[in-house]
Amino acid sequence: MDITERFLNYTKFDTQSAEDSQTVPSTQKQLLFAEYLKKELISEGLDDVEMDEKGYIYATLRPNIKEDVPVIGFISHYDTSPDCSGAGIRPRIVHNYDGSDIVLSEGIVSSPRKFPELLQHVGEDLIVTDGHTLLGADDKAGIAEIVQAMVYLQEHKEIRHGKIRVAFNPDEEIGMGAHHFDVEKFGCEWAYTMDGGDIGELEFENFNAASAKITIKGISVHPGYAKGKMVNANALAAEFAKMLPEDETPETTEGYQGFYHLLGITSNIEQAKLSYIIRDHDRDRFEDRKRFILRCAEEMNKRYGEGTVVADVSDQYYNMKEKIDPQMHVIDLVLKAMQECGVAPKVKPIRGGTDGAQLSFKGLPCPNIFAGGINFHGPYEFVPIQTMEKAMQVVVKICELTADYNN
Repeated sequence: MDITERFLNYTKFDTQSAEDSQTVPSTQKQLLFAEYLKKELISEGLDDVEMDEKGYIYATLRPNIKEDVPVIGFISHYDTSPDCSGAGIRPRIVHNYDGSDIVLSEGIVSSPRKFPELLQHVGEDLIVTDGHTLLGADDKAGIAEIVQAMVYLQEHKEIRHGKIRVAFNPDEEIGMGAHHFDVEKFGCEWAYTMDGGDIGELEFENFNAASAKITIKGISVHPGYAKGKMVNANALAAEFAKMLPEDETPETTEGYQGFYHLLGITSNIEQAKLSYIIRDHDRDRFEDRKRFILRCAEEMNKRYGEGTVVADVSDQYYNMKEKIDPQMHVIDLVLKAMQECGVAPKVKPIRGGTDGAQLSFKGLPCPNIFAGGINFHGPYEFVPIQTMEKAMQVVVKICELTADYNN
Protein backbone atom coordinates (compact mmCIF):
# COMPACT_ATOMS: atom_id res chain seq x y z
CA MET A 1 0.00 0.00 0.00
CA ASP A 2 1.43 3.41 -0.90
CA ILE A 3 0.96 6.57 1.14
CA THR A 4 -1.83 7.89 -1.09
CA GLU A 5 -3.97 4.79 -0.76
CA ARG A 6 -3.33 4.74 2.97
CA PHE A 7 -4.44 8.35 3.40
CA LEU A 8 -7.52 7.90 1.19
CA ASN A 9 -8.55 4.89 3.28
CA TYR A 10 -8.34 7.04 6.41
CA THR A 11 -10.62 9.71 4.95
CA LYS A 12 -13.45 7.17 4.76
CA PHE A 13 -13.87 7.49 8.51
CA ASP A 14 -15.78 10.39 10.08
CA THR A 15 -13.70 11.26 13.15
CA GLN A 16 -15.02 14.73 13.96
CA SER A 17 -14.57 15.66 17.63
CA ALA A 18 -17.10 17.66 19.68
CA GLU A 19 -16.18 20.53 21.95
CA ASP A 20 -19.19 20.29 24.29
CA SER A 21 -18.88 16.56 24.92
CA GLN A 22 -18.00 15.24 28.38
CA THR A 23 -16.73 11.85 27.18
CA VAL A 24 -13.24 10.72 26.15
CA PRO A 25 -12.97 10.52 23.25
CA SER A 26 -15.50 13.27 22.68
CA THR A 27 -17.27 11.24 19.97
CA GLN A 28 -17.64 7.48 19.84
CA LYS A 29 -17.15 7.44 16.06
CA GLN A 30 -13.49 8.24 16.62
CA LEU A 31 -13.09 4.80 18.19
CA LEU A 32 -14.20 3.12 14.95
CA PHE A 33 -11.19 4.58 13.19
CA ALA A 34 -8.93 3.88 16.16
CA GLU A 35 -9.83 0.18 16.00
CA TYR A 36 -9.10 0.16 12.26
CA LEU A 37 -5.76 1.87 12.84
CA LYS A 38 -4.79 -0.52 15.62
CA LYS A 39 -5.40 -3.50 13.32
CA GLU A 40 -3.44 -1.84 10.54
CA LEU A 41 -0.42 -1.28 12.78
CA ILE A 42 -0.46 -4.94 13.78
CA SER A 43 -0.76 -6.07 10.16
CA GLU A 44 2.16 -3.81 9.19
CA GLY A 45 4.41 -5.59 11.67
CA LEU A 46 4.70 -3.11 14.54
CA ASP A 47 5.10 -4.45 18.07
CA ASP A 48 3.51 -3.60 21.43
CA VAL A 49 0.41 -2.30 19.67
CA GLU A 50 -2.19 -1.29 22.23
CA MET A 51 -5.19 0.98 22.49
CA ASP A 52 -6.49 2.13 25.85
CA GLU A 53 -10.13 2.69 26.76
CA LYS A 54 -9.91 6.35 25.76
CA GLY A 55 -8.74 5.59 22.23
CA TYR A 56 -5.02 6.37 22.63
CA ILE A 57 -2.93 4.07 20.46
CA TYR A 58 0.73 3.23 21.14
CA ALA A 59 3.07 1.02 19.11
CA THR A 60 6.76 0.21 18.68
CA LEU A 61 9.17 -0.31 15.82
CA ARG A 62 11.94 -2.38 17.35
CA PRO A 63 15.57 -1.30 16.81
CA ASN A 64 17.78 -2.96 14.23
CA ILE A 65 21.02 -1.96 15.97
CA LYS A 66 22.55 -2.93 19.30
CA GLU A 67 23.90 0.52 20.20
CA ASP A 68 22.23 2.39 23.02
CA VAL A 69 20.57 5.35 21.29
CA PRO A 70 17.70 7.63 22.39
CA VAL A 71 14.15 6.32 22.05
CA ILE A 72 12.20 8.85 20.00
CA GLY A 73 8.56 9.05 18.98
CA PHE A 74 6.18 10.36 16.33
CA ILE A 75 2.63 11.45 17.13
CA SER A 76 -0.47 12.45 15.17
CA HIS A 77 -4.12 12.95 16.05
CA TYR A 78 -6.97 11.26 14.23
CA ASP A 79 -9.89 13.55 15.06
CA THR A 80 -11.00 16.22 12.62
CA SER A 81 -12.26 19.70 13.35
CA PRO A 82 -15.78 20.45 14.62
CA ASP A 83 -15.76 23.47 12.29
CA CYS A 84 -16.74 21.50 9.19
CA SER A 85 -18.34 18.16 8.46
CA GLY A 86 -16.07 15.15 8.16
CA ALA A 87 -18.87 12.76 7.12
CA GLY A 88 -19.01 11.33 3.63
CA ILE A 89 -15.72 12.81 2.46
CA ARG A 90 -15.32 12.34 -1.29
CA PRO A 91 -11.69 13.09 -2.14
CA ARG A 92 -10.29 13.16 -5.64
CA ILE A 93 -6.84 13.65 -7.08
CA VAL A 94 -6.02 16.57 -9.37
CA HIS A 95 -3.04 15.18 -11.27
CA ASN A 96 -0.28 17.49 -12.43
CA TYR A 97 -2.05 20.64 -11.22
CA ASP A 98 -1.71 23.40 -13.83
CA GLY A 99 -2.37 26.48 -11.69
CA SER A 100 -5.95 27.07 -12.81
CA ASP A 101 -9.19 27.09 -10.82
CA ILE A 102 -10.23 23.73 -9.37
CA VAL A 103 -13.97 23.09 -9.58
CA LEU A 104 -14.78 21.08 -6.46
CA SER A 105 -18.46 20.82 -7.28
CA GLU A 106 -21.10 22.96 -8.95
CA GLY A 107 -20.67 26.54 -7.75
CA ILE A 108 -17.76 25.70 -5.42
CA VAL A 109 -14.35 26.61 -6.81
CA SER A 110 -10.90 26.56 -5.24
CA SER A 111 -9.12 29.38 -6.99
CA PRO A 112 -5.51 30.58 -6.71
CA ARG A 113 -6.91 34.11 -6.69
CA LYS A 114 -8.37 33.39 -3.27
CA PHE A 115 -5.88 30.70 -2.24
CA PRO A 116 -2.54 31.74 -3.79
CA GLU A 117 -0.78 28.89 -1.97
CA LEU A 118 -2.13 26.62 -4.71
CA LEU A 119 0.44 28.13 -7.06
CA GLN A 120 3.26 26.77 -4.91
CA HIS A 121 2.18 23.29 -5.99
CA VAL A 122 1.88 23.58 -9.76
CA GLY A 123 2.92 20.31 -11.37
CA GLU A 124 2.07 18.27 -8.29
CA ASP A 125 -0.81 15.89 -7.57
CA LEU A 126 -3.32 17.45 -5.19
CA ILE A 127 -5.91 15.59 -3.15
CA VAL A 128 -8.97 17.85 -2.82
CA THR A 129 -12.53 17.63 -1.47
CA ASP A 130 -15.83 17.79 -3.29
CA GLY A 131 -16.51 21.17 -1.65
CA HIS A 132 -18.96 19.91 0.98
CA THR A 133 -16.67 18.56 3.70
CA LEU A 134 -13.18 19.05 4.98
CA LEU A 135 -10.52 16.62 3.78
CA GLY A 136 -9.02 15.47 7.05
CA ALA A 137 -5.36 15.94 6.15
CA ASP A 138 -5.28 17.55 9.58
CA ASP A 139 -4.11 15.13 10.76
CA LYS A 140 -4.68 11.91 8.88
CA ALA A 141 -1.91 12.94 6.51
CA GLY A 142 0.41 12.89 9.52
CA ILE A 143 -0.77 9.41 10.47
CA ALA A 144 -0.25 8.13 6.92
CA GLU A 145 3.27 9.57 6.86
CA ILE A 146 4.25 8.01 10.17
CA VAL A 147 2.83 4.58 9.35
CA GLN A 148 4.37 4.64 5.87
CA ALA A 149 7.75 5.58 7.37
CA MET A 150 7.58 2.62 9.75
CA VAL A 151 6.76 0.31 6.85
CA TYR A 152 9.64 1.78 4.82
CA LEU A 153 12.12 1.22 7.64
CA GLN A 154 11.07 -2.42 7.90
CA GLU A 155 11.48 -2.88 4.17
CA HIS A 156 14.91 -1.21 4.16
CA LYS A 157 16.94 -3.06 6.77
CA GLU A 158 20.07 -1.21 5.69
CA ILE A 159 18.81 1.96 7.40
CA ARG A 160 20.08 1.87 10.97
CA HIS A 161 17.62 2.99 13.64
CA GLY A 162 16.97 2.64 17.32
CA LYS A 163 13.68 1.96 19.05
CA ILE A 164 10.91 4.10 17.58
CA ARG A 165 7.58 4.71 19.27
CA VAL A 166 4.45 5.95 17.53
CA ALA A 167 1.22 7.21 19.05
CA PHE A 168 -2.14 8.36 17.71
CA ASN A 169 -4.76 10.14 19.77
CA PRO A 170 -8.26 11.62 19.67
CA ASP A 171 -9.55 15.12 20.45
CA GLU A 172 -6.61 17.34 19.50
CA GLU A 173 -8.92 19.71 17.67
CA ILE A 174 -10.76 20.54 20.90
CA GLY A 175 -7.55 21.02 22.88
CA MET A 176 -7.86 17.74 24.78
CA GLY A 177 -5.57 15.45 22.80
CA ALA A 178 -2.65 15.47 25.23
CA HIS A 179 -4.69 15.45 28.42
CA HIS A 180 -4.81 11.67 28.65
CA PHE A 181 -1.60 10.93 26.76
CA ASP A 182 0.56 8.58 28.85
CA VAL A 183 4.03 10.09 28.53
CA GLU A 184 5.54 7.49 30.88
CA LYS A 185 4.12 4.61 28.86
CA PHE A 186 5.30 6.22 25.64
CA GLY A 187 8.81 6.11 27.06
CA CYS A 188 10.61 8.52 24.72
CA GLU A 189 13.36 11.05 25.34
CA TRP A 190 11.73 13.36 22.81
CA ALA A 191 9.12 13.16 20.07
CA TYR A 192 7.65 15.02 17.11
CA THR A 193 4.07 15.72 16.15
CA MET A 194 3.45 15.44 12.40
CA ASP A 195 0.74 18.08 12.41
CA GLY A 196 2.09 21.10 10.57
CA GLY A 197 1.04 22.62 7.27
CA ASP A 198 2.91 23.10 4.02
CA ILE A 199 6.23 21.49 3.12
CA GLY A 200 9.21 22.52 5.24
CA GLU A 201 7.29 23.91 8.19
CA LEU A 202 8.96 23.33 11.53
CA GLU A 203 7.42 24.83 14.63
CA PHE A 204 8.55 24.99 18.21
CA GLU A 205 6.81 28.21 19.22
CA ASN A 206 3.06 28.32 19.67
CA PHE A 207 0.38 30.43 21.26
CA ASN A 208 -0.34 30.45 24.93
CA ALA A 209 -4.02 29.57 24.94
CA ALA A 210 -7.08 29.99 27.14
CA SER A 211 -10.82 29.71 26.74
CA ALA A 212 -13.37 32.17 28.11
CA LYS A 213 -17.00 31.26 28.69
CA ILE A 214 -19.20 34.32 29.33
CA THR A 215 -22.66 33.78 30.81
CA ILE A 216 -25.08 36.73 30.94
CA LYS A 217 -28.28 36.65 32.99
CA GLY A 218 -31.24 38.64 31.74
CA ILE A 219 -34.80 39.30 32.93
CA SER A 220 -37.69 38.59 30.59
CA VAL A 221 -40.77 40.83 30.82
CA HIS A 222 -43.58 41.40 28.34
CA PRO A 223 -42.18 44.05 25.97
CA GLY A 224 -45.27 46.17 26.37
CA TYR A 225 -44.61 46.57 30.10
CA ALA A 226 -40.84 46.22 30.18
CA LYS A 227 -39.71 49.73 31.05
CA GLY A 228 -37.34 49.67 34.02
CA LYS A 229 -37.77 45.92 34.40
CA MET A 230 -36.44 44.02 31.39
CA VAL A 231 -32.76 43.11 31.12
CA ASN A 232 -32.22 41.88 27.58
CA ALA A 233 -29.37 39.35 27.62
CA ASN A 234 -29.17 39.56 23.82
CA ALA A 235 -28.30 43.25 23.97
CA LEU A 236 -25.84 42.75 26.82
CA ALA A 237 -24.07 40.04 24.83
CA ALA A 238 -23.62 42.46 21.94
CA GLU A 239 -22.39 45.11 24.37
CA PHE A 240 -19.83 42.74 25.88
CA ALA A 241 -18.54 41.69 22.47
CA LYS A 242 -18.12 45.37 21.54
CA MET A 243 -15.89 45.96 24.57
CA LEU A 244 -13.12 43.80 23.09
CA PRO A 245 -10.64 45.48 20.70
CA GLU A 246 -11.80 45.28 17.10
CA ASP A 247 -8.23 45.17 15.81
CA GLU A 248 -7.24 42.18 17.96
CA THR A 249 -9.17 39.41 16.25
CA PRO A 250 -7.89 36.54 14.04
CA GLU A 251 -8.87 38.37 10.86
CA THR A 252 -6.82 41.47 11.80
CA THR A 253 -3.64 39.87 13.19
CA GLU A 254 -0.65 37.85 12.01
CA GLY A 255 2.77 36.60 13.09
CA TYR A 256 3.33 37.04 16.81
CA GLN A 257 0.22 39.19 17.30
CA GLY A 258 -2.32 37.73 19.72
CA PHE A 259 -6.11 37.95 19.60
CA TYR A 260 -9.52 37.36 21.11
CA HIS A 261 -11.72 35.12 18.98
CA LEU A 262 -15.47 34.89 19.43
CA LEU A 263 -16.37 31.30 18.61
CA GLY A 264 -20.10 31.61 19.08
CA ILE A 265 -23.10 33.16 20.81
CA THR A 266 -26.29 31.49 21.96
CA SER A 267 -28.83 33.85 23.44
CA ASN A 268 -32.38 34.83 24.23
CA ILE A 269 -33.89 37.46 26.54
CA GLU A 270 -33.16 35.54 29.75
CA GLN A 271 -29.67 34.23 29.06
CA ALA A 272 -26.78 34.63 26.68
CA LYS A 273 -23.57 32.66 26.40
CA LEU A 274 -20.46 33.78 24.53
CA SER A 275 -17.53 31.46 23.88
CA TYR A 276 -14.07 32.95 23.26
CA ILE A 277 -10.55 31.70 22.78
CA ILE A 278 -7.64 33.89 23.89
CA ARG A 279 -4.24 33.59 22.21
CA ASP A 280 -0.80 35.23 22.55
CA HIS A 281 2.79 34.05 22.09
CA ASP A 282 4.06 36.32 24.86
CA ARG A 283 3.21 34.95 28.32
CA ASP A 284 2.85 38.38 29.97
CA ARG A 285 0.53 39.68 27.26
CA PHE A 286 -1.40 36.44 27.50
CA GLU A 287 -1.99 36.99 31.20
CA ASP A 288 -3.03 40.60 30.47
CA ARG A 289 -5.60 39.37 27.97
CA LYS A 290 -7.19 37.04 30.49
CA ARG A 291 -7.35 39.82 33.08
CA PHE A 292 -8.95 42.15 30.51
CA ILE A 293 -11.79 39.68 29.90
CA LEU A 294 -12.44 39.52 33.64
CA ARG A 295 -12.38 43.33 33.91
CA CYS A 296 -14.96 43.58 31.12
CA ALA A 297 -17.25 41.31 33.13
CA GLU A 298 -16.68 43.43 36.24
CA GLU A 299 -17.58 46.63 34.37
CA MET A 300 -20.79 45.04 33.06
CA ASN A 301 -21.72 44.00 36.58
CA LYS A 302 -21.18 47.55 37.82
CA ARG A 303 -23.69 48.76 35.22
CA TYR A 304 -26.30 46.03 35.47
CA GLY A 305 -25.90 44.50 38.90
CA GLU A 306 -23.58 41.97 40.49
CA GLY A 307 -23.94 38.48 39.04
CA THR A 308 -25.35 39.64 35.71
CA VAL A 309 -22.18 38.60 33.89
CA VAL A 310 -20.03 35.62 34.88
CA ALA A 311 -16.70 35.02 33.12
CA ASP A 312 -15.04 31.62 33.39
CA VAL A 313 -11.48 31.78 32.02
CA SER A 314 -9.36 28.63 31.90
CA ASP A 315 -5.94 27.89 30.43
CA GLN A 316 -5.62 25.36 27.62
CA TYR A 317 -1.90 25.16 26.78
CA TYR A 318 1.32 27.19 26.83
CA ASN A 319 4.14 28.13 24.46
CA MET A 320 6.42 25.10 24.09
CA LYS A 321 9.44 27.29 23.27
CA GLU A 322 10.52 27.56 26.89
CA LYS A 323 10.74 23.75 27.03
CA ILE A 324 12.43 23.27 23.65
CA ASP A 325 15.10 25.98 23.96
CA PRO A 326 17.20 24.01 26.50
CA GLN A 327 17.20 20.98 24.17
CA MET A 328 17.86 22.39 20.72
CA HIS A 329 19.41 19.14 19.49
CA VAL A 330 15.80 18.05 18.98
CA ILE A 331 15.44 20.84 16.40
CA ASP A 332 18.92 20.40 14.91
CA LEU A 333 18.11 16.81 13.98
CA VAL A 334 15.02 17.89 12.04
CA LEU A 335 16.86 20.66 10.23
CA LYS A 336 19.57 18.20 9.16
CA ALA A 337 16.97 15.63 8.11
CA MET A 338 15.14 18.18 5.98
CA GLN A 339 18.39 19.31 4.39
CA GLU A 340 19.35 15.74 3.47
CA CYS A 341 15.85 15.15 2.03
CA GLY A 342 15.99 18.28 -0.12
CA VAL A 343 13.40 20.18 1.90
CA ALA A 344 13.93 23.88 2.64
CA PRO A 345 13.04 24.44 6.34
CA LYS A 346 10.48 27.09 7.19
CA VAL A 347 10.85 27.73 10.91
CA LYS A 348 7.94 29.80 12.12
CA PRO A 349 5.68 30.27 15.13
CA ILE A 350 2.40 28.39 15.18
CA ARG A 351 -0.63 30.63 15.22
CA GLY A 352 -2.36 27.91 17.12
CA GLY A 353 -1.25 24.93 19.13
CA THR A 354 -0.56 21.24 18.86
CA ASP A 355 -0.61 18.34 21.25
CA GLY A 356 3.15 18.79 21.31
CA ALA A 357 2.78 22.01 23.28
CA GLN A 358 1.04 20.25 26.16
CA LEU A 359 3.30 17.22 25.90
CA SER A 360 6.37 19.45 26.17
CA PHE A 361 5.05 20.70 29.51
CA LYS A 362 4.43 17.10 30.58
CA GLY A 363 8.14 16.36 30.16
CA LEU A 364 8.23 15.22 26.52
CA PRO A 365 9.90 17.82 24.26
CA CYS A 366 7.77 17.68 21.14
CA PRO A 367 8.11 20.18 18.26
CA ASN A 368 5.85 20.06 15.22
CA ILE A 369 6.78 19.03 11.66
CA PHE A 370 4.86 19.62 8.43
CA ALA A 371 2.28 17.05 7.37
CA GLY A 372 1.36 18.80 4.12
CA GLY A 373 -2.27 19.79 4.49
CA ILE A 374 -3.30 23.31 3.49
CA ASN A 375 -6.49 25.32 4.23
CA PHE A 376 -7.39 23.14 7.19
CA HIS A 377 -10.88 22.90 8.72
CA GLY A 378 -12.89 23.62 5.62
CA PRO A 379 -13.96 22.45 2.17
CA TYR A 380 -10.99 24.11 0.44
CA GLU A 381 -8.51 21.91 2.27
CA PHE A 382 -6.04 20.04 0.08
CA VAL A 383 -2.81 18.09 0.40
CA PRO A 384 -0.13 17.51 -2.26
CA ILE A 385 0.85 13.85 -2.53
CA GLN A 386 4.47 14.83 -3.10
CA THR A 387 4.51 16.72 0.21
CA MET A 388 3.22 13.69 2.09
CA GLU A 389 5.97 11.63 0.50
CA LYS A 390 8.60 14.18 1.56
CA ALA A 391 7.25 14.24 5.11
CA MET A 392 7.53 10.46 5.24
CA GLN A 393 11.14 10.70 4.04
CA VAL A 394 11.92 13.24 6.76
CA VAL A 395 10.56 10.88 9.42
CA VAL A 396 12.78 8.08 8.07
CA LYS A 397 15.80 10.37 8.01
CA ILE A 398 15.23 11.56 11.60
CA CYS A 399 15.19 7.93 12.72
CA GLU A 400 18.42 7.28 10.82
CA LEU A 401 20.19 10.36 12.17
CA THR A 402 19.12 9.61 15.73
CA ALA A 403 20.88 6.26 15.48
CA ASP A 404 24.14 8.21 15.28
CA TYR A 405 23.17 10.73 17.93
CA ASN A 406 25.68 10.99 20.77
CA ASN A 407 24.28 11.94 24.17
